[in-house]
Amino acid sequence: MLINKAYKFRLYPSKEQETLIAKTIGCSRFVFNRFLGQWNDTYQKTGKGLTYSSCSAQLTQLKKEFVWLKEVDSIALQSSLKNLADSFTRFFKKQNKAPRFKSKKNPVQSYTTKVTNSNIAIVNNKIKLPKLGLVRLAKSREVEGRILSATVRRNPSGKFFVSIVVKTDVQPLKKTESSIGIDLGIKDFAVFSDGHKMDNHTFTAKMEKKLRREQRKLSRRALNAKNKGMNLLDAKNYQKQKRRVARLHERVMNQRDDFLHKLSTDLIKNHDIVCIEDLNTKGMLRNHKLAKSISDVSWSAFVSKLEYKAKWYGKTIVKISRWYPSSQICSECGHQEGKKSLEIRDWTCSICDKHHDRDINASQNILAEGVRTFHLA
Repeated sequence: MLINKAYKFRLYPSKEQETLIAKTIGCSRFVFNRFLGQWNDTYQKTGKGLTYSSCSAQLTQLKKEFVWLKEVDSIALQSSLKNLADSFTRFFKKQNKAPRFKSKKNPVQSYTTKVTNSNIAIVNNKIKLPKLGLVRLAKSREVEGRILSATVRRNPSGKFFVSIVVKTDVQPLKKTESSIGIDLGIKDFAVFSDGHKMDNHTFTAKMEKKLRREQRKLSRRALNAKNKGMNLLDAKNYQKQKRRVARLHERVMNQRDDFLHKLSTDLIKNHDIVCIEDLNTKGMLRNHKLAKSISDVSWSAFVSKLEYKAKWYGKTIVKISRWYPSSQICSECGHQEGKKSLEIRDWTCSICDKHHDRDINASQNILAEGVRTFHLA
């Protein structure tokens, strides 16, 4: 099956390349904001918006007015226009909110360029990019497939990354004739129907003490700059501390992402059917006592990784209704008990006297319901 797959590598640009990346990001943002303003004005006056074609034609004239737009990758500017047109298309289909103006204060800054005449290529431990030439990168694995586009990104930590999208062929994995049910939780990240539990590593909580200390320093430096009448963008100590805090957040994000990727890949390799609950994460985040813990475990990201990997490798994800009483049913005899508070972690069935671990019992019920649902479909 042909799929679009992304590879992400860290970039190590020279000072000149860093400057050109910053210019390209700024020019892409300028083009996006200028045409967004025109699009909104035209819609208010006529009831109709612009089109990508009309904006693209105007961009040629705009380059004559603002000569500095010619210094950067022209395809990146076209991609910025394409993103704007796509945003409006999705907005009118009610798939997202109306596009908003981009700010240079946004924590993540990026631009996208596309392949034309082999202008993007991996050469040993470097990547060839339009206008930038060869940029050194940390190539952790080989890129397999035909390159379609590349997105250059500058993180709040000051690090540069490139995401390369390729068209590649993936083959389904061998069938294992195995199914598993998963009960996602907070104390244990995942409890499996075969009885074993995956610890919740609480990456944010482990880094919380250090994060709190560094964020207090950031607040003090912001106050000092304000007392001196300085703009925060010009306050070097503040900006240095801001990057230090961003690096800590980035480390937590990388740890969590690595954990989720390894676990989801392992499950897809070893099981043909994976049964999970269709959790209402957005609704659960309204519980202020649990919101921080729920955000830290990243259930949505985990389920998303499971779904696309299952699609790639010919496996099946079955989602159980969030209203299914998995914690109330005895997995041994099928008797449904009353609703239990979260404090109760184990219970005994009043009919068959089977003693249950609450989470393992729930995962076994999720597996049974998932397999039943799969065979009915």
